[in-house]
Amino acid sequence: MAETDDAETRLARLMRGNGSLPEGGEPMTGLPHSGEIGMRLHEAGDSAALLSVPYDARLVGDPATGVMHGGVITALLDTACGTAVLASPEPLRATATLDLRIDYMRPATRGLAVWCRAECYRLTRSIGFARAVAFHEDPEDPVASAAGAFMLDRGEGA
Repeated sequence: MAETDDAETRLARLMRGNGSLPEGGEPMTGLPHSGEIGMRLHEAGDSAALLSVPYDARLVGDPATGVMHGGVITALLDTACGTAVLASPEPLRATATLDLRIDYMRPATRGLAVWCRAECYRLTRSIGFARAVAFHEDPEDPVASAAGAFMLDRGEGA
């Protein structure tokens, strides 16, 4: 059976590390900070998400090197994980970060967008667990990785 090229299939290939990065994406303007830093949502579904932040001189943490600020990478990882949780098959209204551990492996490369792929790998009644990797062109050469726990708002009761 031939593999189709719908959004979920492309995202699944990227999550396995053998897909190409999509163009464009939707601005994340619903979250003010994400919108301000130019974060874009490229794909979400089946408990996974792919987001990016383009390189912008406003986001540089060290003017001498031109490297993107670590806080931007943190926001990208956190938002991607939360988006992956919301992209689970469960009906969820919202999520909030309870815990987020980030391992920085190297500085982001000056002039390049930072991408992030995230997956929600477990949901309990009240908590979702997600992991993510931030990278430039190859998820196997990460800038940073994250693992986190997210409170779930299922919209039940008041």
